Order: sequence, then structure tokens, then C-alpha cells
Amino acid sequence: MITLADIKKAHGEVQKVSVKTPFSYAPKLSENTGFEVYLKKENLQNTGSFKIRGAFNKIASLSEEERSKGVVAASAGNHAQGVALAAKYFKIPATIVMPETTPLTKVDGVKSYGAEVILSGTNYDEAYAYAVEYANKTGRVFVHPFADDEVIAGQGTIALEILEHCEAPDAVLVPVGGGGLISGIAVAMKALSPKTRVIGVAASGAPAMKLSFDAKKQIDTVKVRTIADGIAVRDTSEKTLKYILEYVDEMILVDDEEIANAILYLLEKQKLVVEGAGAVGVAALIHDKIELPKGSKVVSLLSGGNIDVTMLSVIIEKGLLKSYRKMKLVVTLVDKPGSLMLLTQILKDAQANIVQIGYDRTSLDLKFGDAYVSIALETKGREHQELIKKMLRENDFRFEVKH
Repeated sequence: MITLADIKKAHGEVQKVSVKTPFSYAPKLSENTGFEVYLKKENLQNTGSFKIRGAFNKIASLSEEERSKGVVAASAGNHAQGVALAAKYFKIPATIVMPETTPLTKVDGVKSYGAEVILSGTNYDEAYAYAVEYANKTGRVFVHPFADDEVIAGQGTIALEILEHCEAPDAVLVPVGGGGLISGIAVAMKALSPKTRVIGVAASGAPAMKLSFDAKKQIDTVKVRTIADGIAVRDTSEKTLKYILEYVDEMILVDDEEIANAILYLLEKQKLVVEGAGAVGVAALIHDKIELPKGSKVVSLLSGGNIDVTMLSVIIEKGLLKSYRKMKLVVTLVDKPGSLMLLTQILKDAQANIVQIGYDRTSLDLKFGDAYVSIALETKGREHQELIKKMLRENDFRFEVKH
């Protein structure tokens, strides 16, 4: 197993290509949770994720002969870009195997660093199997995303940077998928600040490492489903589980609803774009999953910011509905001149802004002479929405609120 010395050595290497990402106090989050909360913003790292650290340290540790043959990796996102950038730095060939379903933007992102991309398989596990086979055939070094000591040491350099700003935090919240990130951080933390609780946060839709931690043995899952694709790991790594059982204090789960809330919270309150995996620590904080004395110093690691724009738009839309800033109605009205004008006048009087409207007179469940009007409104909170509903009822409109 790696030691603090390995992580310090890795830090010297990693700084050649990584940046020391911001570490800052989060006043609103602290006020809302009762803790003294700090954020380590790896979402602002080169390539938008901490993954460059481990990938670079692994490639830096190779001999000249090994490097000259090139490297291979399997990834659908952050690890792919980390390996590609590291390979570009060392001017060596890199081949990244990505699932055939990988969005074009991610493929282009990897290619922009000069790496070759092979699309193979319908999911990560199939791409991984192909990449290992490809590495064996070509004699290239396979760079594993987490089950590798040099990768783990590279990820552990984040702990050194945290402790530069916060000498002895009471707890550090670390996203957990394959476990390489928390393994490295935990080794460094326990060596330099042994009283700091290292708490892993995993997605409930990808609970393999949490189940294994609780059982103290390797447990794999059949499938994963979570919006936190960066930690959507199906099987438990035997290597990283050993580190986690040795050095990690606690593992907790957050669900997709909680993760989405945290993404929106960080966007609105902290002005930060953070992907699902990077938001799990904040999700645990704002949903009261952390059991520590009030006033405790807590560091939440925002591990990455590479969120799909489509997913972000869905999260924002749902967040607006949940916070009563948007309202969707289906109103049944008599299909005659003036009916729609009366409806829109009521909404105008209620000071509700119409952002979308549709008119349907042909649905089979409609009575002849009726029509459905689907409307999306910008509203100003729960009380405003109750006023709108009251005014519609007073004017004998039948309606349904869509959630």
C-alpha cells in the first residue's frame, strides 16, 4: 500500500500539469447546515476534474521504454481526458476506448488533446474489457482509472492542498465510485491529521463500495443507475477496498434527488457548475446526512464539473418546479372564441408570466366542444401559485397541476 511519502512524491510530479484549485469558505452553506464548511474546487481543475492528477502520476512513473509504446485507457469521461492530457504532456501516443453511446462532445474533448478514440461496447464494462485486450495485444500500458497505486497516490495530492489551507478539519467528504480518490486522500489525511474523519459519499444507485464497506468484504452489484455518472461503478475494486477499510471512517449514500438538489444549490448559491459525482458531499450536507457536532470544520470535495448540458437543463427545470418558481397547468376550457383570452387575462391579473402554451382539441378523453390548454408559468413561490389556483377556481376553470 502507498504511504504519505508516495503522495508527496506524486505532488511534485502532478504540479507540472495540474493547478492548485481554489479552497474557500462557503458562508451560505455553513449557515444552512450549522457546520463551518469549506469547498475544495476540483471542478476548476485542468480538464474539469481531479482525474488528471492520478493519470499524470501514473504515466510519469513509467520508464522511458514503457512510455514510448504508448498508453491505453477505458473511460466515458473524466479519466479519458486526464490520460489524454498527460499523454500529450509526455508526447506519447494514447488510445482511449469509450462506449459507443458516448456523447460526441466527450469524444471530441478527448481528441482535442491528441488521443486516438476507439468506440467499443454499449457500456463502460464492455469498453474496459476491449481496452485491456487492446493493451495486451499492442504492449501498451493500461492506465486504470482507480485500481492502481500510482493513480491513488496522484489523487491523494488533493489532501496535501486541503491541509495547506485547513490544518486540521474535523471531516472531509469525498465522492466514492471506484474508490481511488478516497483511498489516496485517506492515506494522506490519516498520516497528517489523524483526528480528521474521512467520510465517503456514494450514490444510492451505485452502492457497491458502501455495501462492501459495511460487510467488510467485496460485494459487487448487478447494475447501476444514477445521474452521478462519474461514480457509477458497478463492481468493487479489491485494491481500493483494502485502503478504504484501513483508513476511511464512514460511508454514506445520497440519492439522485438529493444530488440534483445539490447541483442546483451550488449553481445558484455558490455560482459553481458541478457534476453529479462532485456534488454528493454537498448533497449529504444539505440533506442532514452528516452526524457531527455543530460548528465542526467540514471540507467537501467538488471532484469535477463536467456535467452534460442536457442533464443540467433537466435539473434546473425540475428545481424550478420544486421551488415553486415554475408551474405547469393543464386547463380544460370550452373551445369557443374568448375562452383562451379570459384564461390569459386571469393569469395576467395574477402577474404570472406565460413561458409556454399549447392548445389541444383532439384528445380522445375530451368532450366535444372542450379543449386542453397546457401552460408553463413563471411564478414567485408557493403563495403565488395558491393565488393562481384560487383565481382559476373562482372563474370556474377546471385544471390539473403537473409535477
